[in-house]
Amino acid sequence: MVAIVDAPTLRSWLNDGEEIAVLDVRDGGPYARGHILVATSVPRANFETLVPRLVPRRATRIVLTDDDGSLLGEAAGLLEACEYPNVHVLERGNAGWTAAGYQLFSGSNIVSKVFGELVEERCATPHVDASTLNSWIAEGHPFRLFDVRPLAEYRTVSIPGATNCPGMETVLRIPAHIDDASTPIVVNCAGRTRSIIGAQSLRDAGIVNPVFALQNGTMGWQLEGFVPDHGQSNIVTEPFGESLDAARSRLRDLATRHSVRFIDRPTLDEWTADTTRTTYLFDVRLAEAYSLGHIPGSVNAPGGQLIQSTDTFAAVRHARIVLVDEHGVQAVMTAHWMARMGWEVAVLASTNDDLSQTARTAPATLVEPESAARAITAEELQELLSTGACDVVDVGESYWYRQGRIPGSHYAMRSGLSTALGRFPKNRTLVFCCSTGAQAPFAAGDAIRMGFSDVRWLEAGRPSWRRAGGSFESIGDGDDELLLTPTDDMWYPPWARAEGAREAMEEYLSWEVGLVDRLKTEEYLRFSPGFDLN
Repeated sequence: MVAIVDAPTLRSWLNDGEEIAVLDVRDGGPYARGHILVATSVPRANFETLVPRLVPRRATRIVLTDDDGSLLGEAAGLLEACEYPNVHVLERGNAGWTAAGYQLFSGSNIVSKVFGELVEERCATPHVDASTLNSWIAEGHPFRLFDVRPLAEYRTVSIPGATNCPGMETVLRIPAHIDDASTPIVVNCAGRTRSIIGAQSLRDAGIVNPVFALQNGTMGWQLEGFVPDHGQSNIVTEPFGESLDAARSRLRDLATRHSVRFIDRPTLDEWTADTTRTTYLFDVRLAEAYSLGHIPGSVNAPGGQLIQSTDTFAAVRHARIVLVDEHGVQAVMTAHWMARMGWEVAVLASTNDDLSQTARTAPATLVEPESAARAITAEELQELLSTGACDVVDVGESYWYRQGRIPGSHYAMRSGLSTALGRFPKNRTLVFCCSTGAQAPFAAGDAIRMGFSDVRWLEAGRPSWRRAGGSFESIGDGDDELLLTPTDDMWYPPWARAEGAREAMEEYLSWEVGLVDRLKTEEYLRFSPGFDLN
């Protein structure tokens, strides 16, 4: 029998300083509409692939929650079968939490976002609004504009003239591209958090130029009626030689000033072997650099995104975090912020000799996928589709399905497959795909258990289709006959909505600014001194 915990007990656990992971097993849409503040979204549809990465130490204290407790038995049973010995379910789920008088929060990555608001307030991070930036452009006022979001977001929508420089790459790359110390630097994201952290990172690293966060980012730009760009791919190149040496020197100085902790490889080995504490090892470089060589066992978590969405990488509160990079720049800057967020964090010193692994290892899963469903390559799928011999069912993120799906492919949330697949005869060949190839094998297993006799899944996901030269088609937010379930698997950011985008942007920005006051009641949420909520 799985242990049941009531809401007051969970609240006391959140205050006791011991490791705990609160996992919300609902799909991403319901999660975003209301969840316990520190609960990590681990939908049952992704459970087999997410849990080993988010909760790597099996003895971790785990509490599962959902709307009302109805979804928790299956997830808890799976964890217990996989020898997680310390699993609890929240009595009546979130309904029990609210009945006890506690808050639920809408949105995503809330702790990171409120931290960004505190940084702007406590560090007095300068900002410039969209109207001022537009006048600078019109008047030919010299400045440089850098978009610190991941390249995929930047390509979707950007501000004219912006160059992409994701996350903690700013302190490594930007200074080498600024010739005049008087040139203003403006940093933007879609909204607020990454703009603030990106701008303040440059200031903390000792950049002498005037540095500004663009108030409200691309959403602020659009709300003022200014036209954005789409499809841009200009990214700041990496420095070398004297410029690289200068970046390293700046970050060594920052590490000294802010007491960033460094550990050696024997200490890392000792920590990862410790069965009483959780240690995350994150490589904070961009994915391209990670793929060229990384420490075995490290997880790629680009620094800017790790700060922006910490809960999607580390579900265990009070765990240790070790950061790695190639130059001692991005890891130091990221550690500087993670420590301020209240994490126990260290940088692995002298890592270059350890960056030996080039191939991405298959991520650990709770259980093995159903063996009766076999993997196929993109080329094999192209051959099947050319003769109409199969139907493709995409179970990945619905946003990216809408942006570019395999032509003719259906979409279904895995949680809705039991009804979604009813339109297909049981002897029809079905091929499941997703964004990475991780989720599709488990959805294929579901179809096997439902009685389908010929089920396959696309190896390496939609990217493999692109690499094989396959075409894509996009759809809007309207009705589409290929949608087998609602697209309620994730939170759609305001800028990604075809209808009501302006209202959603205004509501989002107001919500983000108001977070600090709402979170003051959550006494278990603690940042470092100087960044506390009260």
